Amino acid sequence: MKLGLLDAISEKMRWHQTRQTLLAENVANADTPGYRGRDLKAYGFEEHMKNLSTSKIATVTTQPGHIAISGTDADGFGARSMNSFEITPEGNGVTLEDEMMKVAGNQMDYQAITALYTRSVKLIKTALGKQA
Repeated sequence: MKLGLLDAISEKMRWHQTRQTLLAENVANADTPGYRGRDLKAYGFEEHMKNLSTSKIATVTTQPGHIAISGTDADGFGARSMNSFEITPEGNGVTLEDEMMKVAGNQMDYQAITALYTRSVKLIKTALGKQA
């Protein structure tokens, strides 16, 4: 049984996890010459609801000679290069302080959405008469 709200919350949690991975890559490559940081486009609940469908289409490799398609779009959330206004002498566009602020903000948002998910599940269990 799928519940739209819980599905959307789960998707938001996955978005935060994917963003944390990208931000960690930015921090790890803060001193790499020529590296350009990446971030995800903002998550939108309305966009998520528009993308919901009862049928899913997936590509499969049916012959050994076929080329497999791999996801390069950060788990489907639309990773994009950041516009870097500050470029270091090495040509790197990542500012460590800014990335750490994004990491902290993302972590707080993830904790908030996780708490909301937990409370929603407890509310459903209570409504069903099960021990919360």
